Amino acid sequence: MIPQQIKSTSEAIRENFDQQVERFSNIETGQSTAIDSPLCMELVARSAALLNPDARRVMDLGCGGGNYAVKVTSLLPDVDCTLIDLSANMLAKAEERVRENITGMVTTIQGDYRDIQLEENAYDVITAGTTLHHLREDQEWEMVFTKIFKSLKTGGTFWINDIVIGETDEINQIMLGGWLSILKKQVSPEEIEMYMGRYETEDTPRTLSYQLDLMKQVGFSETIVLHKHFNFAAFGARK
Repeated sequence: MIPQQIKSTSEAIRENFDQQVERFSNIETGQSTAIDSPLCMELVARSAALLNPDARRVMDLGCGGGNYAVKVTSLLPDVDCTLIDLSANMLAKAEERVRENITGMVTTIQGDYRDIQLEENAYDVITAGTTLHHLREDQEWEMVFTKIFKSLKTGGTFWINDIVIGETDEINQIMLGGWLSILKKQVSPEEIEMYMGRYETEDTPRTLSYQLDLMKQVGFSETIVLHKHFNFAAFGARK
């Protein structure tokens, strides 16, 4: 891995995602390079609807083109929805798509969720689809997880689908190899090189166990693992 100090800045990541709205706005494929993305979106949405059937406010953190918000609100239409993303282009697309689903209001916030003050005890469901891997040091992870915990109502749920690293270097290589074997069936060698370059320069994922432990550490009462395949996992927690 490239040392963390030369990872891409938030501004560079924003500029990259500004150009990829259509890629991140397909509910049928989800994020095409993420393993089992459509399945994980379905699992997250159905779990949120099952555990929070009376939800009134939901948030999609790092929403991209809005796939997770669209999927969740398709099952929970009587809600207000807050969308947060670095990219104005992504936010505009997500807002357009979510407005078609819900009876409530859509609120968009452009910016880095590390810097945004979230309303406390406000949300029933918060999702974070393939976004938290941009967090860097332990302090950032702890700060964001704490902020999300405080923003949820009691009984509210937090759902993640993201890339995760293995518990050891050896296991991590196995998991990366599995991911590459799937990518090779979907995209060209040139695209694989591009995606791996972005992974090295933009991403600093953590293990699944690190994130589950952190959820408990910041106060969540229980954690829930929905799915794991190679180096991608869908999981959550209830306050």
